[in-house]
Amino acid sequence: MALTMVKQGEVVKTALLIGILVSLPKTIYLYNGIMEGNLNFSMSWVTDFLYRYLFFFCFSWSVIQLNANIDYDGLKWPPFLKWLLILIINVVSLFVVVKVIIAFYPLVNGRVLESHEEGWVNFTFINLSIVLFFIARLLRVSTDKQESRIENEQLKQQNLENELAALKNQIDPHFLFNSLNSLSSLIRENEKATQFVNKLSYMYRYILQSSEINLVPVKDELKFLRSYIYLMETRYRDRIRIEVDIDEKLLDRKVPPLALQSLVENSVKHNEISSTNPLTVKVYSTEESLFVENPIRTRSTVAEGMGTGLYNLKKRYLLLLKNEVKVSTQNDIFKVELPLNRPA
Repeated sequence: MALTMVKQGEVVKTALLIGILVSLPKTIYLYNGIMEGNLNFSMSWVTDFLYRYLFFFCFSWSVIQLNANIDYDGLKWPPFLKWLLILIINVVSLFVVVKVIIAFYPLVNGRVLESHEEGWVNFTFINLSIVLFFIARLLRVSTDKQESRIENEQLKQQNLENELAALKNQIDPHFLFNSLNSLSSLIRENEKATQFVNKLSYMYRYILQSSEINLVPVKDELKFLRSYIYLMETRYRDRIRIEVDIDEKLLDRKVPPLALQSLVENSVKHNEISSTNPLTVKVYSTEESLFVENPIRTRSTVAEGMGTGLYNLKKRYLLLLKNEVKVSTQNDIFKVELPLNRPA
């Protein structure tokens, strides 16, 4: 999942505030010295103040950016190495800024910093970098929590919309199940027809139950998929072949309900299926992902609702598993990958 950036407005406002707070002791010292007559007001003091403040602001802004808006979690490294990288970046940036402010000071103010002033610069920027690091992490955590709240609200809203849509289109399930049972009794002597009705009844029951569940085990999804495969193979006979090969160690992982079935249905809906061009759909797994793929043989007539099922699956996958459905069309093969999160 892509990193949500801390808003630049927040970064700039924080950097400005930090610059003012760090410069405040120097400002008070200059003001008291001038008011007591110990110092003469001159542009050199103004230049010195503005020079220091500019570096405080730039340093604050850069440290916050480095620690709040860089996606270190995107690196597939162990936590120790990530934190070591963050530490190195912060130390290097501190060293560079201190060297630059000392090197350019004579060019701007016409004099070299004295040793005690260099010590003050080092002390100030070291302490400032520590404070800024924690401020940046707080901004990062706050942004992540806000993004999580927004995603949860979106998920709740989508669930409400799905529930409303189901209520609008709902027919009495008891009536349908009773009708299917009656049909099954009428065709009991026809084994294939009876099995077809039983598979259809199971699928309908699964769809109703899944409307109340966000995630289901892969093994439950495969059981439902096999019922759907039976219906498709009954309909298309030897014009379609759906191969399933899922590693047993992945059967307890979780996926959104109807995920695999909707991808297979997408293949059936949008590709030519004929005696001369039979369709082969493969459902298989690697170590940490499920795949559904088929050769691209676009229908001459575009199927209704094209793309909405895959779009909805992507949204549900992102909200529920914080992961992205990956789609590729290389070598005339339409392939969809469902990455599986590691078990808790």
